[in-house]
Amino acid sequence: MSEKYIARSPAVAARRFDEEMMVMSSVDSTLFNLSEVAAVIWESADGQTPLSQIVRDQVCAVFDVAPDEAYRDAEAFVEDLARHGILLVSASPVQGSGSSAGEGAWA
Repeated sequence: MSEKYIARSPAVAARRFDEEMMVMSSVDSTLFNLSEVAAVIWESADGQTPLSQIVRDQVCAVFDVAPDEAYRDAEAFVEDLARHGILLVSASPVQGSGSSAGEGAWA
């Protein structure tokens, strides 16, 4: 398995409303209402932490899911958001990404 690094795109707006995380792409105006697990992956997408580590440390440690299944689901989720320009996916750490990437404000 080749490693994947994910980062939130700066071309999005994201906001947490109580238990829900909403993310909107400014590229195609697609709006996503993220599940609890998806929100954990989104919030952990710092560009420096491999997806496998996010799944192991943030998903499997909190939710009752098998590691292989969790990784397959996370990979599909990440690829879907990447197709909409919401997440950036790379085989190496994403330079210039930080914890504030993709935290656009909604008025």
